[in-house]
Amino acid sequence: MKSILIIRPSAIGDVVMASPMIHVLRKSFPGAYIAWLAEPPVLDLLRHNSELNEVIIWPKGKWRELFRGRRFLILKREISKFAEQLRSKKFDLVLDVQGLLRSRWLAWLSRAEQRIGFESKEPGRFLMTKVISRGVHSGTMGFEYSLMMKELGLDPGTFHPDIALSPEDEKTGAEIISAAGVAGRYAVFAPFTTRPQKHWFDDRWAKLAGLMKEHLNMPVVMLGGRGDAEHAEIIRQKSPNNLFNLAGKTTLSQTTAIIKNSSLLIGVDTGLTHMGAAFDCPTVALFGATCPYVRTAGGKTEVMYNPLQCSPCRRSPTCNGDFTCMKSITSTQVMDEALKLLEVQ
Repeated sequence: MKSILIIRPSAIGDVVMASPMIHVLRKSFPGAYIAWLAEPPVLDLLRHNSELNEVIIWPKGKWRELFRGRRFLILKREISKFAEQLRSKKFDLVLDVQGLLRSRWLAWLSRAEQRIGFESKEPGRFLMTKVISRGVHSGTMGFEYSLMMKELGLDPGTFHPDIALSPEDEKTGAEIISAAGVAGRYAVFAPFTTRPQKHWFDDRWAKLAGLMKEHLNMPVVMLGGRGDAEHAEIIRQKSPNNLFNLAGKTTLSQTTAIIKNSSLLIGVDTGLTHMGAAFDCPTVALFGATCPYVRTAGGKTEVMYNPLQCSPCRRSPTCNGDFTCMKSITSTQVMDEALKLLEVQ
């Protein structure tokens, strides 16, 4: 293989879990040109990876605006220009690790001789040269991506997530923490995600912050996106003064740096929680409606998951907003798991 493209355009957590593919491909094809196709929001997770030759940015947002504005001629030109960019790389192999119609179409645009992707209910199988099963869930983080490597005849090894930061990112992250008034060791809370059934409860986050102060005398930094800022402030107001709200105040690279240098991370099924596993940060992951994994390569993540008959409900909860599976996890239990993790370190 002389030129390889990985297609996983979006979703922070999925990019983190698929990132070990970079090292496996580089080890197997040391002289190959390896690129990753991504949307702008996840660029910071990939651009400093020394084993990637290029991150190709897919301007999906711009294309959507052109479509909504009915500027179809300009859109056609933009698509043609992007397709030419892909074809100029002369990819031998394209790996679609998303399995959606749009990712299959992007793979087809490359005109690569081999276009391999995951089986799914999405249309467009004919756009691929080979479709493979995601396999039976092994319970290990990123198992389906590891399986794809095996399907290619490659050794996935430990399959540890591979997220790189620049020294400038780490410096800026430390400066933000200092400016917020946080000194020494600190923990991170990652309470926010896209679906309410994956959330824990505000009063439990607040109580957990108090337990962190009581048992560890450790400040807690709460992280999230701009859309989480208002919700984060509600949690902060319910919490003791050791909780610092940085939700919506940091870029993705700064957020990543803050997580990398933390001493403990507690979060729900969200990309920031998966970053804890990527950096081997002691992590307590709270899962309910979903359970993407129960084991990680680093072994410093404790998954708290109490499955019910309806678990995992994913996007179709049947509990009428009670979220019983998440309610079964108490603040005291989470604190106990965190203390066990820190004793091991």
